This record gives sequence, C-alpha cells and structure tokens, in this order.
Amino acid sequence: METLMRYLATAAILVFAASTSGGSASATDVKRPPALNCKSGPLHRTYGKSDWLVYGCSDSRSAVVVSDAGNPAAPFYFMLYVSPDGSMHLYGEGNGKKSATQAAFDELKTLTRSDIASLVSQAEAADASGK
Repeated sequence: METLMRYLATAAILVFAASTSGGSASATDVKRPPALNCKSGPLHRTYGKSDWLVYGCSDSRSAVVVSDAGNPAAPFYFMLYVSPDGSMHLYGEGNGKKSATQAAFDELKTLTRSDIASLVSQAEAADASGK
C-alpha cells in the first residue's frame, strides 16, 4: 500500500507539471511547479477531519498531500508549492467527495512557509528512518 501511495504522489506531481507546462503565459497565469520528485515520507496527517499522506518534494520546499485509504476525498491530492521567491501556491485535483476536499483545502491554505518546511523536513526524516 505504501509503495502504491508513493507511486501516486510521484505520478500526481509529474502529471500536474506536464499538464501545466508549455504554451504561452498570460498575466493571469500563476507560477507552476517544475517536475519534482515527491517521495520522502509519508507522514500521516489529518486535514479537514480526514486522513492524508504527506510527501516531501526534492526542492526541500514543497509537499504533496494524498488522500489516505478510507478518506472520503479519495482519490485526491493537493500540491503545496513554495516557489523560489517564497510565494506559496496550493493546487488540488481528484474526484473525491467535495465536502472532504473543501475541508482539507480550507485547513491547508492556512499553512505558512514555515509549516510546509517543517512537513518536508519531517517527511525526509521519516523516509530516512524507514518509518
């Protein structure tokens, strides 16, 4: 199951990066994350009263939050991207229950850069310890 979740986290970020690259940019476009490796972790966290898996990304600033087994938001993932200039972006995609995804989104959007950096560090530590 954990291997599957790692695969989903990696696939989600690669699909997201591929779907947002290319084409011409306009003034309304937001900065999109580059292709990232988001395999550190997972951390088990609760957002919006549902269970989520948090994976740290290779830029050491960003994280992917994937719906855990039994989460009514499944299948769904969020990308917490902190760009090099420090601006924060929150993206989400999936087909889960709207009330569950909205509750998690509302909680995730309150995270600070420091909160996200802490999640990434914890995911890297969990990955290194094999937990």
